[in-house]
Amino acid sequence: MPGIAGIISDRPSDECQRLVRAMIDCMRYEPFFASGTCFVPEIGVYGGWVAHEESFAAHQSARVERHDVDLLFSGECFPPFQSLSSPASSQHQGSNRGADELLYLYNEKGNSFVSQLNGLFSGLLIDRRRKRALLFNDRYGIERIYYYGKDGTLYFASEAKALLRVVPELRAFDDEGVAQFLTFGCTLGERTLFRNIQLLPGGSLWSFNGDLPGRKEQYFRPEEWESQPVLSEEAFELEFMETFQRILPRYLASDFPIGISLTGGLDTRMIMACLPELQPKPLCYTFSGLTEETLDVRLAARVAKVCGLDHHVLRIGTDFLENYGHYVDRTVFITDGCAGALSAHEIYFNAQARTLARIRLTGNFGSEILRNMSTFKAVKFSSALINKDFNELLASTVKKVLDNRVQSVTFSAFHEIPWNLFGTLAAGKSQLTFRTPYLDNEIVALAYRAPANSRQSPRSALRLINESHPGLSKIPTDRGLIWGKNDLSHIMRRLFAEVTFKLDYFHKEGLPQGLAIFEPIISSLSKVGLLDFHKFLSYRRWFRQQLSAYISDKLSNAYIQRVPYWNPHILNSIAAEHIYGKNNYIREIHTVLTLEAIERILIKGLRGP
Repeated sequence: MPGIAGIISDRPSDECQRLVRAMIDCMRYEPFFASGTCFVPEIGVYGGWVAHEESFAAHQSARVERHDVDLLFSGECFPPFQSLSSPASSQHQGSNRGADELLYLYNEKGNSFVSQLNGLFSGLLIDRRRKRALLFNDRYGIERIYYYGKDGTLYFASEAKALLRVVPELRAFDDEGVAQFLTFGCTLGERTLFRNIQLLPGGSLWSFNGDLPGRKEQYFRPEEWESQPVLSEEAFELEFMETFQRILPRYLASDFPIGISLTGGLDTRMIMACLPELQPKPLCYTFSGLTEETLDVRLAARVAKVCGLDHHVLRIGTDFLENYGHYVDRTVFITDGCAGALSAHEIYFNAQARTLARIRLTGNFGSEILRNMSTFKAVKFSSALINKDFNELLASTVKKVLDNRVQSVTFSAFHEIPWNLFGTLAAGKSQLTFRTPYLDNEIVALAYRAPANSRQSPRSALRLINESHPGLSKIPTDRGLIWGKNDLSHIMRRLFAEVTFKLDYFHKEGLPQGLAIFEPIISSLSKVGLLDFHKFLSYRRWFRQQLSAYISDKLSNAYIQRVPYWNPHILNSIAAEHIYGKNNYIREIHTVLTLEAIERILIKGLRGP
């Protein structure tokens, strides 16, 4: 995905410039990316940037007027962040809005300007006059900065592959990072999959005044929001409705058409209920499978029609399955392995979405922030697959994480989303500009004030929809939710939605180990119309059918057999047992394929500078 990269060092200027150009070249993998560099050898700072053409980051990073301060920027910022005395404060209402505002804000506030920013971002600010540089990121750490320091030189980049490109000794797995990945499907905290590469913590502000290691601070910590008083249920609902209606227009400001990634759920329904009048109008689209007419597709079409907006269905095609290996490799390369074999469809879908609109507004993360939803858990993995010496590290990894639980909103916003959900986000952001109102600073801060009942209930969301757009409140969600109904028909609709959701899960992802003999019974329910209401990605079946030759070939590859994490005697049997339906090894196959691609493409495949 687009971002920044750089080196802070007193090494020869020509060498640093060459390395930064190599880092940027590694990140410039799409024809619609703009890029540039900024070298200030007198203070030992060398940086570059890559961004979607005409995006906020491109406008900010490519400022034509060069004064004493340069800012290489990734991501977007949203009001309120304006500097009141800035002559640009009434200009730039679209994608370029406020591109100069950040520098005006820095001139007024100094280093503390970062704490005023609202959005998902990272940046390198170079102040020539004061001979200093600032490296910073958003509060959640979602706009990642990977870094590595050695011998008085700091390397940093939004993508790990840029560091791997120029520092050969980093091209190896980090065993504890791999243990976390095997256990939770992601790495945790500041750890990565790569030896000696770390992540900048969320809310970081690192300053350098011609020296290393510089001053490393955090301008924000979750404790600031955790200390707020909790509201009553009624007070929270009123505050939430006012806040959401007020902040949503920030995410619809654009010089270009906006695409709304629409589902049948609550979080996109709230967005649709509160849409202001816009010209040009947004368009809507929904992702779907080869032929399935899921509830998402049907309900999204109804919602779009009520709002007077066009709706498109973006389908996965047979070309995806025919070129599956290509999409796995591309996903691993672009996301630095944070997404892999079970997320190969993300780039495919978002590339389609870009042909409709280069900005994607989603309801992503609303359930996590507002309603305690979580998919973060230890993966149930076949212990026989793992080398027995490595199993001990896996066990200690699980214990450390489960023994260190935090406040629920803090866990969602500062742990689960930037760790576990980052991969799919990174894949999408490589193709278009990604926006969600549910990570707005005001929304997240308010979520801490929700009483327990509100965080366990959809009531506040349903009330917002009903009071903002009563027509939309009459359309049930994909889980059968509808405002003000509690009669028998509503109960039956909810029950039907929950049962069919569970059946779809078993059908698409598979029954737990040992219950595979019941899968024919689940599959037979398609004849009576009880399947394919909710899920359309069929990786478990694809691995058994269309992709079986690919899976067998990969897991029998001699190179994979030599990987120290696996028990080589089990790999072939896992492939065979999954393909012939004896067991469900979808997670194991995903992990083996993903780690193989990471090593082949990122660790072994990149040439040195």
